[in-house]
Amino acid sequence: MSKSFTGKFQITNWQETTFQEGEAESKQSYAKVSQQYTGDLEGTSSLQYLMCYQTKSHAIFTGFEQLDVKVSGKSGQFIIQHHGKFVDGVASSVFSVVAESATGDLSGLTGSGEFCSTENGQADYKFLLNL
Repeated sequence: MSKSFTGKFQITNWQETTFQEGEAESKQSYAKVSQQYTGDLEGTSSLQYLMCYQTKSHAIFTGFEQLDVKVSGKSGQFIIQHHGKFVDGVASSVFSVVAESATGDLSGLTGSGEFCSTENGQADYKFLLNL
């Protein structure tokens, strides 16, 4: 049975490198990111995004994020795969837990979720997890 978990994450480090520039404002880039989770999930994560900007204010991205967290009294790691977009300063993503990626007390974890950025490098998250 899936249970909902909510909270916030804060970006603690963002390093982005452009590897392809197109006409006008289009470009492709790679970002290496670190985050701190609070709320129902407590811990940290590291992730890598591949991003395709159509303009400075519009992009799509995909990536993998490894979370090292405590949830419902259980500790471990798991990986999520992102499918997101950035539009006019707001980033959002839907994601799913990568099969068989969970370790520790979270072994066997499955689920999905979403986030939407707020301000100052923060975002609200929601996970639907089967613990």
